[in-house]
Amino acid sequence: METYSISEVAKELNLTVYTLRYYDKEGLMPFVERTPSGTRVFNESDIEALNVIECLKATGMPIKEIKNFIDWVSEGDSTLQQRFDMFMERKATVESKMEELNKTMELINHKCWYYKTALEAGTEDVHKDDKIDLPIN
Repeated sequence: METYSISEVAKELNLTVYTLRYYDKEGLMPFVERTPSGTRVFNESDIEALNVIECLKATGMPIKEIKNFIDWVSEGDSTLQQRFDMFMERKATVESKMEELNKTMELINHKCWYYKTALEAGTEDVHKDDKIDLPIN
C-alpha cells in the first residue's frame, strides 16, 4: 500500500500543511497513522476521507459538526441514520445556495447583455425602458 507524507497530501488536496495539522488537532483525522517517531503517514483512504471533510467544509459546515460526522463513522453502522440525515441536510443547504447563485447569475447575465448592447450602440439610451442601474447622487 502506497503512503504519503503530510506535504504530499496537502499538495494533492490544495491545502496547507498547517490546515492538515489543524484538522488533526481538532480530531478530524483519527484514522491517520503515525510512525514510531510521530510522523503522520497517509494512505489513499485517508485522502478520500479528507476529500469528504473538504466537501462538508465547503457547504459551510462547522468543524465541530464535521467532527461529529467523523465520530459517527468510527462508531460504525449504528450511526448510519445520523450520517444519512446529516447529508440530506447538507444537500438541502447546497441546493438553497445553488438557487441563490442561479438568481445572482441571471442578474449578472442580464447586466452583461445590457452593457454589451449599450456599448455596441454607444449609449445606454438604447435601454431607456430597461434601465435599472444604481442612481448616482
